Amino acid sequence: MRNKVAIVGAGMTPFGEHFDRGLEQLAADSYRTALASVDKGIDPADIEAGFFANVMGSLGGNEIPSGATLANAIGLPGLPVSRIENGCPSGSDSIRIGAMAVASGVHDVIVVVGAEKLRERSTKESLLESGRVGHPILSYANTAATIFAPQAARHMHEYGTTREQLAMVAVKAWDNASLNPNAQRQESITVDDVLNSPMLCSPFTVLDSCPQSDGAAAVVLCRADIAHRFTDSPVYIAGVGLATEGLYYHEKTRMTGWDCTRLASSRAYEMAGIAAQDLDAVELHDCFTGTEIMTYEDLGLCEEGAGGKLVEYGETTLHGRIPVNPSGGLLAKGHPVGATGVAQVVELFGQLREQAGARQVSLRNGKALQHNVGGYSVGISVVTVLSRD
Repeated sequence: MRNKVAIVGAGMTPFGEHFDRGLEQLAADSYRTALASVDKGIDPADIEAGFFANVMGSLGGNEIPSGATLANAIGLPGLPVSRIENGCPSGSDSIRIGAMAVASGVHDVIVVVGAEKLRERSTKESLLESGRVGHPILSYANTAATIFAPQAARHMHEYGTTREQLAMVAVKAWDNASLNPNAQRQESITVDDVLNSPMLCSPFTVLDSCPQSDGAAAVVLCRADIAHRFTDSPVYIAGVGLATEGLYYHEKTRMTGWDCTRLASSRAYEMAGIAAQDLDAVELHDCFTGTEIMTYEDLGLCEEGAGGKLVEYGETTLHGRIPVNPSGGLLAKGHPVGATGVAQVVELFGQLREQAGARQVSLRNGKALQHNVGGYSVGISVVTVLSRD
């Protein structure tokens, strides 16, 4: 990125069921937490623009969100705010677009907020609603599980990945989440717990799958050359990448991962001038256990087909070679869709500032990566590389 962009504040609400909080309230809570985290303080009047990530909107039983929804929620009517919806990567794409607005010189200081309310309706109603989204012929009546499961099954067939290895991803996620006060799932589980939970869509059981969640997250971005006004410990956006691929199975070139993730990560690595081996931590899109294993390979954390062994050998634990999802990930921290990518950056902001407490990873190079993949039928990925310098 030619003009450096800094993150100077970050915050989030707990993820879970917030029947007592509306969408605007959650967004405002995360915004206030992000501003309060700015070490040297920040005046709301310093915020020049906002970017609001929200996916389900009225489909989830909420008011129809727009940019004005966020401006109203944070008490800044008149503020230029854009609402961004780009599937599961909506939050991370909002950060990408916000960073471009700062790097271009259009704005000096902006806020990105992602918020979602998924628990306003029952699980059954939510699944029926999500099944109506997408192409009326090629993807009608899909759910997230039926979209992701075939590729996990193919990976198991081609590379010998086991259900036990998938379950190890969930165990790791819940262990990490038990150290995260903002996580939805706070207990620890075992491999047997995962294997014996009800089958959802083979090979995924209920505990191979992320929960539905309410929540919000926010970050404050500014020009790097003015970051010292707000903090002595900024974190920089070193590289961003977005890529798409064919949406439907008959258009995909392979069934053991996602070309869009490979393209997005290669673009982010190139912009940041690093390789996967330089990363100290990764927050990736583990909506299902198999998704995490395939994403290891797509991000270059291991060779093709070796993702199952990577988790089996403990290399992605908090104190492994490359810690993955120290927050607990989508599987255990939760997945309020529009907030997810922003919350991943919130986690890495704390990790790179060595403020993650019991789940702090060891820093060697001061580099971390955030990743989302999704969109209906899975055709888009966003990757962000963060750096301490």
